[in-house]
This record gives sequence, structure tokens and C-alpha cells, in this order.
Amino acid sequence: MSALRHQSAGTAEILVAGVAGLVAGAMSMAAGEYVSVSSQSDTENADIAKETRELRESPGSELEELTKIYIARGLDTDLARQVAITLTEKDVRAAHLRDELGMSEMTAARPIQAALTSAATFAVGAALPLAMVFVAPAGYLIGAVAAVSLGSLALLGAIGAQAGGANWLKGAARVTFWGAAAMAVTAGIGTAFGTTVA
Repeated sequence: MSALRHQSAGTAEILVAGVAGLVAGAMSMAAGEYVSVSSQSDTENADIAKETRELRESPGSELEELTKIYIARGLDTDLARQVAITLTEKDVRAAHLRDELGMSEMTAARPIQAALTSAATFAVGAALPLAMVFVAPAGYLIGAVAAVSLGSLALLGAIGAQAGGANWLKGAARVTFWGAAAMAVTAGIGTAFGTTVA
């Protein structure tokens, strides 16, 4: 009975530590992604402001610049100028942002959306190994969590590679290798600190 209570207490401690790690990791990922994408957004906004000012101050030079872009893409000079004029008349700023700076509404940086997505994917990825607390016997818990974590990494790496049109086996191997390396370093640090504390 005492051994059962001890096992239950150990499982509860692992669960609390796992949930804390999940929440902390999700928040950390969200914060990092928000800062990174916000910096990208600031750069985009600065480029938009600069381009808007140039369009206002020297529209002729900007039309010539757009024409040269279309010539570089393979249009003859007359057609390139006609395309530049037509797109300028429709929406001059959108034409320059798209063709000169490579920006569009679809590719605009969205810090909050990126942060929420990053937090959600981290939480989902961490939930499956954490679920092993309820399934695996206490004596096999660490091995079960490690195995499920590596299996999940391999699966996600394969899916990501496949979605991007790359070799799924290579993608799975790369993610699994670096995941295992990170786990080994983490375990090593934990062991070192555990030994020191003891």
C-alpha cells in the first residue's frame, strides 16, 4: 500500500512538472515568435513608408523602376511600360509593394497570429508525451516518454517534409536526430544537477 502511494506521488510530481514545462514552453515559443515576427513587421512597415514617400515625391522615377522590373522578367520595353502604367493606374502602391519589394497581403507579417500558432503547436506536440504519465507504468515512464517524443518528432518531421515537397525520410531523420540530441543534453544537465544537489 505504501509502495503504491509512493508510485502515485511520483507520477503526480512528474505530471505537475510536465504540465509546467508544457505551459512554460508554449509561452516561451509564443514570446519568441511574437518578437521575431514583430521585428519583421517593423521592417515591412518601414519599407512601405519609404516606398509610399518615394511614390509621392518622384512618381516618374518609380514608374521607370517598375518598367525595368518587368523588362528584367522578360517583357519587351513597350509591353513592360504598358504593364507598369496599367498597374500604376489600378493601384500604384500595391504594384510597387508586390513587384519591387515582394510584399502582399498574403505574406504580411502577423505577430499575434504567429505567436498563437507557435504556442498551440508546441502544446499539442508536448501533450502526447505527457499523456504517457497516465498510460505507462512508473518504472517505464521515462523510457515511454522518450520513445513517444522521438516517434512524434519523426512523424512531424516526415509530415513537414512531405508537405514541403522534400524527402520525408530525410526530414524525419533530421528532426529526430536533433530532438534526440536536445533530449540527451537536457538529461545530462538534469543528471549533473541532480548529482550536485544530492
